[in-house]
Amino acid sequence: MFSIFDISLQLNGFPIRKAKSDLDKIVALSTEEKKQFIENQKQAIVEYHLQNNPFYQKLVGSKEYKNWEDLPVLNKSNLQSPLQNRLSKGFSAKNSYINKTSGSSGTPFIFAKDKYTHALTWASNMYRFGWFGINFNRSLQARFYGIPLDFIGYKKERFKDFLSKRFRFPVFDLSDSALEKVLKKFEKNKFEYLNGYTSSIVLFAKFLRKRNLILKEICPTLKVCMVTSEMLFEDDKILLESQFGIPIINEYGASELDLIAFESPQKEWLVNSETLFVEILDENNRVLPCGEAGRIVITSLFNKAHPFIRYDIGDIGILDEKSTLEKPILKQLIGRTNDVALLPSGKKSPGLTFYYVTKSIIEDDGNVKEFVIKQTKIDNFEIEYVSETELDLVQIQKIKEAITLYLEPNLHFAFIRKKTLERTARGKLKQFTSFL
Repeated sequence: MFSIFDISLQLNGFPIRKAKSDLDKIVALSTEEKKQFIENQKQAIVEYHLQNNPFYQKLVGSKEYKNWEDLPVLNKSNLQSPLQNRLSKGFSAKNSYINKTSGSSGTPFIFAKDKYTHALTWASNMYRFGWFGINFNRSLQARFYGIPLDFIGYKKERFKDFLSKRFRFPVFDLSDSALEKVLKKFEKNKFEYLNGYTSSIVLFAKFLRKRNLILKEICPTLKVCMVTSEMLFEDDKILLESQFGIPIINEYGASELDLIAFESPQKEWLVNSETLFVEILDENNRVLPCGEAGRIVITSLFNKAHPFIRYDIGDIGILDEKSTLEKPILKQLIGRTNDVALLPSGKKSPGLTFYYVTKSIIEDDGNVKEFVIKQTKIDNFEIEYVSETELDLVQIQKIKEAITLYLEPNLHFAFIRKKTLERTARGKLKQFTSFL
């Protein structure tokens, strides 16, 4: 079979064959060998950047270090300086892979990867998707993502989609008439998997439920659905499984790094320990034991072009108590560090708590398609929602009672019905935002 995807990577200077071969060797390591590999690679990448990256030398304050825990934690504000100031010696925009983060954390920045590391990212994707019989060179993907709306950006993205065996459904219009066209594509094409933003795929599943349709019956070639970039709640997962008739896989990744965690066929959310090293830290940058919630801090073990060493990605999560160095398991992804609600009592609560409590009531009857919560003052919140009919006083009262029970009393809510919800430039839906 003609491997157009691999060939296009190779032609663009990304050594995918070597990356695949090297990743296979890492995966094949024994438990003890894997532990040693991780420690060696951590040390090698730090020493490389201390010798070759003035930006990282300045951050550390020296060209030497004694303990891993003494290394500074890199955050996104550190990275909002011009890219050329952050590149290692010998690297430039011409010989590196350059891209921009989505900015869903509110702090977008431009980053670089050396071409081998970018090839490793693709090899890591291919390896994990392969657990479910998906081949990037052959399997047709139904892609629910944003797309640039300018002419050149749009054409460029469509061409990349062609090379990558995927058909993109832009997520900016998810009306019933648009989803009707999506459904027609599934009737005509032999898609093997769905991939994309959770909220968009959930909306498609609700559309199917309303029509009493199972996607696998419409498109029998479907094998699996991977959701990414937004929280997947358990009830949404159940909805997707019932309306699609295929396994639903939870994916967690970052464009500047790699796939961070990917659900295995054994239903474990396995952390990528082949190309990344993941730590959970408290507010004082101390490593927390498995089972405790903290900041997710990640080291890219191979990227020589740009240091991502002890990089605070801006998310809060918990590693499973069963985790080991060579086989870490993500127990829970709680949300973003900047999505925390500060309440009048002084209590801090993850914004997703509001979303989750409200969701359990608001979607009971299938009337509300989607919603977001915004904190405008310390005791004031707005709930914007898209629905067939307006929320009634009984539903609103139920939501207020649930929030009083789970969070605290005397919070004020405005309910605003909209035709569509605002998404980021890339099409993501931010479920909770604090404007404090």
